[in-house]
Amino acid sequence: MAAVPAVPVVPVPAPPVVPGMPAPPAAPAAPAAPVAGGAPVVPATNVTFNLARDYSGQNFFNGWDFYGSWDNLTLSNVWWVDQPTATTDQLAYINPAGNAILRVDNTTNVPDQGANTRRNTVRITSHDFYDFGSLWVFDAKHVPYGCTVWPAFWTKGPVWPDNGEIDILEAVNLMTYNQMAIHTTDGCLTSNQIQQSGELGADDCASNSGCTVKELKPNSYGDDFNNAGGGVWATKFDIDGIAIWFWSCDITKFFTPQQLVIDIALCGVWAGPTGNYQQTCPGVCDVSGPGSPAFDKAWFEIQYVRAYTTGVVPTPTPSAASGAAGSATATSAATAISGQQAHGGSSSGAAGARTRGRSAGAVAVALSVVAGVLLAISA
Repeated sequence: MAAVPAVPVVPVPAPPVVPGMPAPPAAPAAPAAPVAGGAPVVPATNVTFNLARDYSGQNFFNGWDFYGSWDNLTLSNVWWVDQPTATTDQLAYINPAGNAILRVDNTTNVPDQGANTRRNTVRITSHDFYDFGSLWVFDAKHVPYGCTVWPAFWTKGPVWPDNGEIDILEAVNLMTYNQMAIHTTDGCLTSNQIQQSGELGADDCASNSGCTVKELKPNSYGDDFNNAGGGVWATKFDIDGIAIWFWSCDITKFFTPQQLVIDIALCGVWAGPTGNYQQTCPGVCDVSGPGSPAFDKAWFEIQYVRAYTTGVVPTPTPSAASGAAGSATATSAATAISGQQAHGGSSSGAAGARTRGRSAGAVAVALSVVAGVLLAISA
């Protein structure tokens, strides 16, 4: 999956907008055009996504479970608190702007207890499982950052990790870029021959790291992301491929319906090992001692998470998320690959769209089949 050089983008019909957001200006349809390497463009098709859940505003935390235990998954030095503790200690709340805050405890002087040292933080998992034919939109103004810090927005099946994992946003310590990943059981490999604008890392999706792609554009993580005002990701999960990724596996063999997960870990099996930690941070990974200033940047500010589906919209329950039903249409159209606008892919593949412009606070997604590769571009 070598990076794709930028080539001109053929105009496409106006992409859909998340309900309640201003529509982008229409653009004329374009004839089929060659992409890099001369591959043909497949004619346009339409896909309609119905709004299933809208996690936002004062009701953001409806529809999520708080983990309420130590991190027994990645062995990080945290205690993911329950909801009452998160509320009381102001680790999960809605700020005056109406955005959700999830943060690491930066006020407690944690005593050093060696490998058993734990600092309080948050992990939430959606009540709903989202099946094939889903589109997830994640809008964050700020992401956690700093030495020891390991934030993620990801998905998992009911039996983790056997039912698949999609890492949409993930990085550690003082990394300056987002690293996307797919985790599966044995039998799924990716190829370095795939056209994409990200940089291929590991190519065995069953390895510890999974199949990985490094985001090459600036401002995808850390201080640069936060100083730029944040950004938006859109991820498509379907039997013909996974957004933000290109790989050649049977999606239904390696994945089941997925839950959304947002968490902040500290140290652990990725951020903590000395060889990893010292790539960007001095000393050793340690969560003990005063919480400030070490964890002053270790917080999410999330404007919304929205889930769409091409299938049946789940029926809300009293504890479920506060989503009203709506719809958006993603239009496949002729386009050329732009290394500046699309990244990732999937076997009949897909690429996640991410916008860094915040003027409208919206993301619009157009799906385009190019030489058998499903791409997404941001409006």
